[in-house]
Amino acid sequence: MQIPEGYRPTERQSPFWELTGPFYEKVAEDGRRYSGVRVEAKHGNMRGIAHGGLIATLADIALGYNISCALGWEVPIATVNLTTDYAGAARVGDWLEARGDIQHTGRSIMFANAYIYVGERRIARASGVFSSIKVEPRR
Repeated sequence: MQIPEGYRPTERQSPFWELTGPFYEKVAEDGRRYSGVRVEAKHGNMRGIAHGGLIATLADIALGYNISCALGWEVPIATVNLTTDYAGAARVGDWLEARGDIQHTGRSIMFANAYIYVGERRIARASGVFSSIKVEPRR
């Protein structure tokens, strides 16, 4: 399936993203990073529409990417809270696009919103709280 113009595979990956993706990113004219995914059959629920977990995952990726980019990728962050409200559905073959909007970045806590679209139809809104974390060495 074709990926919309301007999108490329996400620069940073995680094992979970590889399992649930593939996810893509693009830098918008205003500098924000948009995240996207093409809905595949594996992303569907029993009704044949995109599972809400996929939409929440995309929102979490978009929020974390935008915050990390704003912080210069120097500060490791973790999701503290993610609230997702669904207002529509996506089907197999649809392109989901998450557009992030940072509300506040502090020394230890950050707030942001994401809006998930299919074309110009907004199907979900997510609000996230993130925290800077201290990464302990593995033992």
